[in-house]
Amino acid sequence: MLRRLKTGARGQWPGASHKGTGVRGQGPARVASAAGTVFLLATCAHAAIFPDQIGDFAKSSPKALSVADQALYNEYGLVAAEQAEYSKADQHFTATAWHMRDSTGAFAGFEALRPPGAVQNSPAQLAARTSDGMILAFGNYVFQFTGNVPKQDDLEELYNQVPELEQAALPALPGFLPREKMIPNSERYILGPVSLQRFEPRIAPSVAAFHLSAEGQLATYQSPKGPMTLVVFAYPTPNIARERYQEFQNLPGAVAKRTGPLVGVILQPPDLDAAERVLGGLRYEAKLTLNEKVPQDESKGFAKLILNIFAVSGVLVGLSILLGIAFGGFRAVLKKMGFVRQDEEEMTVLHLGK
Repeated sequence: MLRRLKTGARGQWPGASHKGTGVRGQGPARVASAAGTVFLLATCAHAAIFPDQIGDFAKSSPKALSVADQALYNEYGLVAAEQAEYSKADQHFTATAWHMRDSTGAFAGFEALRPPGAVQNSPAQLAARTSDGMILAFGNYVFQFTGNVPKQDDLEELYNQVPELEQAALPALPGFLPREKMIPNSERYILGPVSLQRFEPRIAPSVAAFHLSAEGQLATYQSPKGPMTLVVFAYPTPNIARERYQEFQNLPGAVAKRTGPLVGVILQPPDLDAAERVLGGLRYEAKLTLNEKVPQDESKGFAKLILNIFAVSGVLVGLSILLGIAFGGFRAVLKKMGFVRQDEEEMTVLHLGK
């Protein structure tokens, strides 16, 4: 069996108990041990993530998987994590999967797990080559392969087999960040106080106001005097963003900008001019898709209608003629064969004119 770790609800610490349940006063090691036991018992009810075979590679040698930052992954919505070895002949690879609650959590996990030296084809593709393999996100899963990376067809087959796959749209916030001077792989998605503390501890959670459904995207930029960190928070409405903008401006050394429902802030930048240029590239553009009927020339439509009427009329007239000929011929054949009596041939006349 594969050993798997399961988390609690988003934003909760694993192993946290309700008031009066008895972890108070226990040492950190005992609490961590109890939390790990709860995780292992809870994951038994979940189906395995990896199949017995990926392409020509067979699964073997399962390994225990530990999550380095449990609180962060709880906030990202980690459901389970699994690792397995696959091999064929003299080739092998190690596959690791993180099953998240939704695609936003998987996107955040992908950015957090992606190493600094990874090479990503494009920002739109959540796949990056690493020094020893590849890391990618698909739906609500994050996968990491080290060694002989499976082929694309084998990956597609894997995607079709993983349990509870969800493919909701990815967050739009990262697309608003300026790309110029951005340090590659420095992006981090912020979903709550834990990720904010990990990646930008100078901003208090109360200022970000996650209770207002805020989410953030962080990136680091180069400047002539050193790197600086931009954090962009997205809020449900521009009015909320306007209120939070005032709070961000009160932070020491903050340079902030609001555009639509977005608020961007750089704390204590080494180069104020460079910070202004980076914030100048932050623009909110609302995208509205409206499906409209293509306008057509009504006179052409009316003419086409008349032609269709004549065509249908011609077809009906032709059918009437054919049916009349067929009926007359059928009657003539019956008469010749003696199946029609003389009295049946006479036409009934009403003499209405008399």
